[in-house]
Amino acid sequence: MSVHAHPDDESSKGAATLAKYAAEGVEVLVVTCTGGERGDVLNPAMDRPGVRENLAAIRRVEMAEARRILGVRQHFLGFVDSGLPGPGEPLPEGCFALAPLEEVAGRLVGLMRSFRPHVVVTYDETGGYPHPDHIRTHQVTVAAFDAAGEAGRHPGAGAPWLPLKLYYQGGLSRPWFQALHDAMTARGLDSGMREVLAELPAAGLEITTRVPCAEYFATRDRALLAHATQIDPNAGFMLHDRDIEGEVWPTEDYHLARSHVDVATPEDDLFAGVRRPQRPTAVADAAACPGCG
Repeated sequence: MSVHAHPDDESSKGAATLAKYAAEGVEVLVVTCTGGERGDVLNPAMDRPGVRENLAAIRRVEMAEARRILGVRQHFLGFVDSGLPGPGEPLPEGCFALAPLEEVAGRLVGLMRSFRPHVVVTYDETGGYPHPDHIRTHQVTVAAFDAAGEAGRHPGAGAPWLPLKLYYQGGLSRPWFQALHDAMTARGLDSGMREVLAELPAAGLEITTRVPCAEYFATRDRALLAHATQIDPNAGFMLHDRDIEGEVWPTEDYHLARSHVDVATPEDDLFAGVRRPQRPTAVADAAACPGCG
């Protein structure tokens, strides 16, 4: 289960990993907390009459196509995009970031108990970047991960289920940008990454797990481009050389935040310790099984 704030986040963060595991027969569910209703139109080609007025519906269509490309299931959690208020501006009433934590976590607990994931992936406490919906997604996912296996919490949300591992997304890090920048400039290519590198902090999330998935980068890119209102094919992430990326950084990266199974890091598989049957001492019912999600 990969939990995200908005449509398109699943395709820009860990999408090749999702496609890889789906192709291997793992059941994969993307949870999208909001509909992206307050997002901008970031692709100039899509900034035309009728798009902004119908952005919520268009983003659902885009999400359906991206889901199909990745080969995964997807579920909208049903909350409203908070937007990105400017300094000193209040969050809009009724938005996801203002929804009571227990209410939102309870909804996600119900989904965890019905889907029964062994591995859950989301953002770290910074949200990856300081968007209120990304930070709230982290808070909600951690709360749901901790509550899903306890019978006394959210008793109306189904039978308890203990997810075994919780990961934070570690992609698009400074080392990733630096590696691609260095490799492209060494080949006489303009990386277009100087400004990004100048803004990124030196410190970042500790990476415990690197999943080899370069053969699914093309699938990732197709899923990204399906979010046509959000992705300009002639700018940003779409510009770097894909062959160079596959050569110098053929993985997507994660931080293992919680584990109910014994593991040894570094890992190259989100299901390390899960694929072979192994029972955590706390909840025997959470034993691993083939085709785990």
